Amino acid sequence: MNSPPSEPMEGAAATPSSYAEADRWLLGLELFGMDFGTARMERLLGEVGDPQARFRAVHVVGSNGKSSTTRLVDTILRAHGIRSGAYLSPHLKSWTERVLVGGEPVSEGAFAASAAEVARAAGTVDGEEAFGPVTQFEALTATAFLVLASEGVEVAAVEAGLGGRLDATNVIGAPVTVCTAVGLEHTQWLGETVTEIATEKLDVIARGSVLVVPADLEADAMGVAIAITRKREARVVVAPASSPLAPAATPPYLSHNLALALAASHEVLGAIDEASVTDAIEAGALRIAGRFEKVGERPLTILDGAHNADGMAALGAALREAGSSGPLIACVAILDDKDQDAMLRVVADFADHLVVTGCSHPRAVAPARLAGKAAAFGVQVREVAEPHDALALARELAGDEGTVVATGSLYLIADLGRPPGFRGGSTL
Repeated sequence: MNSPPSEPMEGAAATPSSYAEADRWLLGLELFGMDFGTARMERLLGEVGDPQARFRAVHVVGSNGKSSTTRLVDTILRAHGIRSGAYLSPHLKSWTERVLVGGEPVSEGAFAASAAEVARAAGTVDGEEAFGPVTQFEALTATAFLVLASEGVEVAAVEAGLGGRLDATNVIGAPVTVCTAVGLEHTQWLGETVTEIATEKLDVIARGSVLVVPADLEADAMGVAIAITRKREARVVVAPASSPLAPAATPPYLSHNLALALAASHEVLGAIDEASVTDAIEAGALRIAGRFEKVGERPLTILDGAHNADGMAALGAALREAGSSGPLIACVAILDDKDQDAMLRVVADFADHLVVTGCSHPRAVAPARLAGKAAAFGVQVREVAEPHDALALARELAGDEGTVVATGSLYLIADLGRPPGFRGGSTL
């Protein structure tokens, strides 16, 4: 769990000696910094022995579905006897959730030990004129790579952060890359068209590697994929839009991501044992916290961290397939770097009533502002400042026979898993 709120450590001036201190150190770092790029990350990793060179990687990029695809690659590899791991973002309660070994979050002790090494290295890098201060995401990524290497992982499924080309994870030279989807997101950093965003995300493709894409990848993004792979003598594998191994009740987007994960894992393994994958699915591989997660009945209550318009559309399709005899109420929070109008337009199309709220992230849009925007789409709207109160109102409006979905941001999902009023660490 996150440590109680406290004063953050200042940069890398102190070396964390426990998980609580590692938590405070990470929270004291800038989230992204002013200068994007991989040079500082490469220097930082060099200071801790280049742990990323000690395992093979499957790099997962895209606008939606990265986390579930990353988890599924890890699960499939483990089902085939590979000692695999995963690096994910964001987390809901603890930094350790971002680093999986054997399908489970690493221990606080293992995380803290690696964070201490990275903090010492960051102190060196911070003092060099050629580099700016190490950022939170760089420190976290280096810590994750060091943990994975220390745990003897053979293959790691690595989820990219904001984009690709300038992302801190773009140092692994992965033999297999997966692109889950490309949509308009983070346009202030990645570009204003699908072509520009795809170019940023797919720049991670290593020479001579394999790129796995879905059959329904947007046409402009597919054009970029073909152009870059040709230039880098890489190969494109097109995965089917869904997987026959997914049970009938699986939300469409999870079946889509399972198909991608199977195709990527096939490139690592050479062959897939479908019986082993089916066993893993029956054991719960498709149940992912914060992704179409059912947390209550009467009314049916679902948590889903869809955070852009395409994700909202996929959620709407899954809700329609699930069916409901009563009203569908959406409890929504959105960050200010998202296309709020597009997201609200989609959710207004499938919800009977919206309850808009905030979340603990500093970029959360004020409920009153969301309410004003949502009203333009002809849906009934209520605004409630505190997420737990908002969810309670949504459940009241739905009644026993209805459905409630909390969505719009994983930060909202994280807040709903904590006590009301919690103001601890960032989930980044």
